[in-house]
Amino acid sequence: MVQGIANWNTGQTQEWLQKYVDDWVAFYRKHTNDGEVASYIPVLQQADPNDLGISIIGRNGMSIRSGDTEIPFTLQSISKVLSFIVACMERGISYMLDRVDVEPSGEAFNSIMHLEMRQVEKPFNPLINAGAITVASILPGKTSDKRLEPMFQLLEKILGYRPDLNVDVYESERDSSMRNRAIGYYLLEVGFLESDLNITLETYFKQCSIEVTIDDLARIGMVLANDGMDTKTGEEIIPRQVARITKVLMLTCGMYDASGKFATYVGIPAKSGVSGGIVAAVPPRVRDEIMPFTDGCGIGVYGPALGDKGNSIAGIRLLRHIANQWDLSIF
Repeated sequence: MVQGIANWNTGQTQEWLQKYVDDWVAFYRKHTNDGEVASYIPVLQQADPNDLGISIIGRNGMSIRSGDTEIPFTLQSISKVLSFIVACMERGISYMLDRVDVEPSGEAFNSIMHLEMRQVEKPFNPLINAGAITVASILPGKTSDKRLEPMFQLLEKILGYRPDLNVDVYESERDSSMRNRAIGYYLLEVGFLESDLNITLETYFKQCSIEVTIDDLARIGMVLANDGMDTKTGEEIIPRQVARITKVLMLTCGMYDASGKFATYVGIPAKSGVSGGIVAAVPPRVRDEIMPFTDGCGIGVYGPALGDKGNSIAGIRLLRHIANQWDLSIF
């Protein structure tokens, strides 16, 4: 337990928690030296590898922000969470789960080998590239913009504003993603895609290029942590069952092929992206001790220096530390 927290009033609690988080961010910032920014999307190489920031938003309104909190970045693979949610809302859960599985792949997020070698009947899950491209093909709409409109509307409900598409990142990803095109052609060949390949890939590249901040990720995490409900208004933004399935996928598949270790050592539903973002959803927990955020919170992290699995290396270490200190694990 954070020392002395039971004796603090709300204002003092936030002040002291802020000091702890500031110290932890300063400590883990030096761990960015152990990683490298993503290089296979040229524009992402422009990120400062030393950046590290975190935003935590609680259900009771408490908010803690520390580090590099104002830097915008693109969703990248975090968008897979949102596209799956939108697809379930538009097409239905049963329809989606008939076409995309919910099993960890055990392979890299951009692997194509496992699809052919295992002769799968559908992609392993919607949080790897093959699954997310399949989801993009299922979204309704004849153009990529029409397919993405429900995602923008969902984000606007959660965030209170409509985020922008980073055109530079989109064009960079579109022009350099040979691996994703190869995955797309394989999915087309085996009959997994439900619409035109070019529109499908354009949709996928654009959803990855939506620009956000760590505060935005924390708000998304907060809604998911509370089973799809906006804690301020009480509105159900995401159907409860969809939110719960999404959190299970985040816990088991959300950190690429490091998901098992993340679930073991951190124990929070989370999803990362190669831009360095991580969104985490901490549901309400029952604890005998007085601990921070026992009624749940959303967490957004940004740290573009990545480890060998494609996750923010300092961001994961920071999350692990906070989860252990504050007993945030759902287990």
